[in-house]
Amino acid sequence: ALGLLVSGGHTHLYRMEAPWRLRLLGRTLDDAAGEAFDKVARTLGLPYPGGPSVANAAKTGDPKAYRLPVPHVEGKYNVSFSGLKTAVLNEVNQAQMKGTDINVPDLAASFQERIAGILAEKLLLAAADTGAKQVCLAGGVAANGRLRQLVNDGAQKLGAKVYLPELKFCGDNGAMIAAQGYYQY
Repeated sequence: ALGLLVSGGHTHLYRMEAPWRLRLLGRTLDDAAGEAFDKVARTLGLPYPGGPSVANAAKTGDPKAYRLPVPHVEGKYNVSFSGLKTAVLNEVNQAQMKGTDINVPDLAASFQERIAGILAEKLLLAAADTGAKQVCLAGGVAANGRLRQLVNDGAQKLGAKVYLPELKFCGDNGAMIAAQGYYQY
């Protein structure tokens, strides 16, 4: 199985080789996915926490309205989000210098589409490469509807089963630690 842990502090892709034996396949080289959502939300004037705020704003936006970069990094499964976050900041700054308005829903949708696409692509690429028949998401960003949809759709094409936490558990570190403790005990 493969597990993608995405939160404000972590963006890690693991191969679960056996119970309690994980192998790190990829990680963020800079900002965690949730941290990027928080910083982009602040740039767009949206409330904290950024993930739900960006997702809510994105509901009425066009994900193709802004052409945001796809970061290229070393390591097949590694990710980087600082450049993507900076691209959003540059869009806002350029609009301010020109005296024009940013379409917040469009920029939020474009950002969400890019970050969810990158995360899903890395997870599904690793699933295809390793032959994993099970994939799961964990962490606060696992609540993002677009990420969940992309992972679910891609995993179905690969014939892999998807495990998604209930939304109420995505941001609850206490529940995750308690579950870990239960199984280790």
